[in-house]
Amino acid sequence: MRLVVGLGNPGNEFVGTRHNVGWEALDKLAQRLGWTAKPEDFSRLAKNRFDGLMLDGSLSIHSGGMERIMLLKPTTYMNLSGRSVQAAMAFFQIAPTDLMVVLDDLALPAGKLRIRKGGSSGGHNGLKDIERALATDQYPRLRIGIDPSPPRIPARDYVLGRFSEDQRRQIDPALDRAADAILSWIEQGIDAAMNKFNIEDSN
Repeated sequence: MRLVVGLGNPGNEFVGTRHNVGWEALDKLAQRLGWTAKPEDFSRLAKNRFDGLMLDGSLSIHSGGMERIMLLKPTTYMNLSGRSVQAAMAFFQIAPTDLMVVLDDLALPAGKLRIRKGGSSGGHNGLKDIERALATDQYPRLRIGIDPSPPRIPARDYVLGRFSEDQRRQIDPALDRAADAILSWIEQGIDAAMNKFNIEDSN
């Protein structure tokens, strides 16, 4: 059983903002799994569970088995994401190694991906709260670059703004690669996903 969490904020005012790129990645993954036909279907079809929106189903993996997958968008607002994640993990008895958190990253160029097994929150409030709730920072995460905030624009304002046209051209294909990276993690493990997608996105 795997839990994939996309970080973001609920509400129409946050749709398409940089801070919600984790939600967009889950929209793309749900389409890739054949669970939805278009991005807006996620919210329409999802169950309200664990202070979030959840879709779940099974994936046939290359080894011939089946893996149960849960996709969760916390609706607690970013700074309280840990409450939703901890509730889902406790209910399903999911180990931290079977959790993947997808989020935006100011330190990476727009559209670049970085997968890590664990480590620092890097100042990201969603990761900070998940670490607090789980009492560990050792869980996989997939960071999607959104570019650093420009000079004189506070990071908080920047992440709540929408992508420029140039950034959007980098983000859209990155969402496809993010879905590929998550599927690679599910089927082949974290090391294989890191080796493939971190190297690809270092070019």
